[in-house]
Amino acid sequence: MRLTKPTLMPHQPLLTESRDLCGDVLNRLNDAEIAKTPGLGNFPLGNLLTLPQNFGNIFLGETFSSYISVHNDSSQLCKEITLKADLQTGSQRLSLSSVSSQPIPELQPDHSIDDVIHHEVKELGTHILVCAVSYMLTSGERMQFRKFFKFQVLKPLDVKTKFYNAEDFVSDEVYLEAQIQNITPGPIYMEHVSLDPSQQYTALELNSKDGKFDHPVFGTMDCLSPNDTRQYLYCLTPRQELYADTRLLKGVTNIGKLDIVWKTTMGERGRLQTSQLQRVAPGYGDIRLTVESVPDTIALESTFDIVCRITNCCERTMDLTLVLQNITQSSGLLWCGVSGRQLGKLPQNESLDITLSLIAVIPGLQTISGLRLTDNFLKRTYEHDEISQIFVVSSHT
Repeated sequence: MRLTKPTLMPHQPLLTESRDLCGDVLNRLNDAEIAKTPGLGNFPLGNLLTLPQNFGNIFLGETFSSYISVHNDSSQLCKEITLKADLQTGSQRLSLSSVSSQPIPELQPDHSIDDVIHHEVKELGTHILVCAVSYMLTSGERMQFRKFFKFQVLKPLDVKTKFYNAEDFVSDEVYLEAQIQNITPGPIYMEHVSLDPSQQYTALELNSKDGKFDHPVFGTMDCLSPNDTRQYLYCLTPRQELYADTRLLKGVTNIGKLDIVWKTTMGERGRLQTSQLQRVAPGYGDIRLTVESVPDTIALESTFDIVCRITNCCERTMDLTLVLQNITQSSGLLWCGVSGRQLGKLPQNESLDITLSLIAVIPGLQTISGLRLTDNFLKRTYEHDEISQIFVVSSHT
């Protein structure tokens, strides 16, 4: 017998008027209904609990509980009784018996051996509960039998993830959006949703107001109705040790796992942990250019400095030359200084910081472009445009 929480007894009132035929009789029957909630005569749920009438649904992440009873219906004494309960899944066979592995010496007539088993369901698909009983008759004959109980484990939540690379030329932050949809037939209450980052990242949760976990952006009611979807947002930042080897910032990287805990309307707890989430990091090529320092606002016809960091991401030493190009005459920012500067040799995985100057000639939001790096060994030029933005204000504002 599967052990489940009881449910609220449904109440179906018969709405009538006193002038209807038999209206008074139906009203009196309705008032006498034991399932009716006091003060809420037309409410569809009562304040009484009813036992489950069927096996019910079992969802991934919930705890499957079952009551097993071996009863001696005969008039004979049974000896050396062993009870074994296994759960057969699509990939493994689990032993769930909680009684002693040693045989029970005897079982008197009209007596029973009871056992309660619990198992957190971690696989989808068909599950078979196999109950095997072995015993010995007084004549010394060994008897045994087995019973099978098959049930399906359904998927409770549909989890979709999206990654957004924060290419702001200052950091390598990654934003993870997790969309969680309730695909069960009833409402659930989200108790806990968190991201367990991998060793390569640190995570910041962005689902609360002012960084306070007791002020979620969804409000105090975390109820998800059937087919409802809720989005959760996290910001992941690479750890500093990753920058020691730029190859770790390339290719496919593990982000972490989502840990989701919920409860049903009757308080039954479920937990689901996703597999390792993977994200394809953007490729930086042989040379990576980041802007380490840039002002937010600058006055018109004023000069300002920016600090750029050049990182050699290839597996050889590079000999670099810096060329500054003012791409169009309508550009609001113009380079100042000498173009064609020799930067020298830059070893593998090493970085170089350079300070460059520009002048603002057109007001508004302007983009910094026109930086060129030439590898003198291979005669290859790397173009870097739209590396950052700055707001130019008129001198009279």
